[in-house]
Amino acid sequence: MRRIIFRAALIALAALALAGCIDSSGPILPDSQPVLGQRLRLQFYSLRKGFGYEPAQATFTWNGALYTHAGGGMGDVSAFSIHPFEAGDFIIQSVPAKRVRVTEYALMRKLAEGVYLVSALDENDADEATRTAYCSKADKTACRIETRAQLLAFARATAARQKDDGGLVIRLPDGSQREPSPRRTPPPR
Repeated sequence: MRRIIFRAALIALAALALAGCIDSSGPILPDSQPVLGQRLRLQFYSLRKGFGYEPAQATFTWNGALYTHAGGGMGDVSAFSIHPFEAGDFIIQSVPAKRVRVTEYALMRKLAEGVYLVSALDENDADEATRTAYCSKADKTACRIETRAQLLAFARATAARQKDDGGLVIRLPDGSQREPSPRRTPPPR
């Protein structure tokens, strides 16, 4: 079974395959902060074999606890939060629009200023012992977790893999940022 977490990554936010992905019955990471600001305008691409597909743009606004979908594509992601992880990476905690009692997880890695690679946390990235100890298969699809320790174990396993699929997310100006206007010199008199 495949599911779009972030159609093209960050958040979510780009297309991520959920086969073998990690979820929980509710958020595991508390105390989220607006890590990327109050308003996000994002361009997403699904990545397969190093190529970008399915471009989409969406806007998300911070509501005090989560980034919520405010317009554009990516309607399958209703809300998400971003949490600092290890080595400069982040964990995305996403609430899908169609599965509101489920929280899904992804790893976000900064590639350049405003450019991110997002990969779903995948149980198959972990070794058999970790999967056996930490995965509950209540609905026989995703690996269901319950604790922060379980989440971090799978996040570390996904971070250790160098993947070229998932999603590419580019942060666009949201309208509140102003480009400095070039200074005009007055004409000579």
